[in-house]
Amino acid sequence: MGFVDAIPADLDVIRYWDLAATEKTEFNDPDWTVGIKLGRDKNGGYWLFDVVRARANPGDVDTFLLNTAMLDGKQVRIGFGQDPGQAGKSQALHLVRALSGFTVTPAPESGDKLTRFGPFSSQCRAGNVKIRRGAWNEELFRVLEGFPELAHDDEVDACSGALEMLNPQMKSWGIYELYRQKAEKLLAEKERGEATPTKSNWAPGSMEWQAEQDKSS
Repeated sequence: MGFVDAIPADLDVIRYWDLAATEKTEFNDPDWTVGIKLGRDKNGGYWLFDVVRARANPGDVDTFLLNTAMLDGKQVRIGFGQDPGQAGKSQALHLVRALSGFTVTPAPESGDKLTRFGPFSSQCRAGNVKIRRGAWNEELFRVLEGFPELAHDDEVDACSGALEMLNPQMKSWGIYELYRQKAEKLLAEKERGEATPTKSNWAPGSMEWQAEQDKSS
């Protein structure tokens, strides 16, 4: 990753949200609602513009998302993780309506956090992600570098989701990786089986059976 002060104009840009809906009190330590603004240029490079986050109740989260969308502008597409089941569908429908006037895409998420974060982490290690300098940089790095040991990893999930939305073909990556791992396991088991000779069960009285008896005597 490298730091920049300016962002190119001709980018495909996503604001992706990892959602939470619990206010902070003296008795709890809730997750954050985090919005990552990520762009991709024509050469496949990524530019991380901005990170915003808040701990708020559902009504205030709606307002937070809408205010952020208005600041970003209608050219920025909006995505967020959709929980499985009817509750997730209802929340997704509510947010799409609340963000009327913007391009909004709920994104059902699957796979474990480590697997989903792998592609974004790989792009960072390859130096293919540029980050605009800002007050949010330090907190973002703290979470990304502390993953998966920290109690809160909301920035991690938002980065994973943003990269997936900019690369729709990645939706099949998780199932591909699962089958690849299964294939490797089967191949390893087969190789171990071939390395260990199996004892043949010859019919008693046959020439082969007699030969085996002679060897063991």
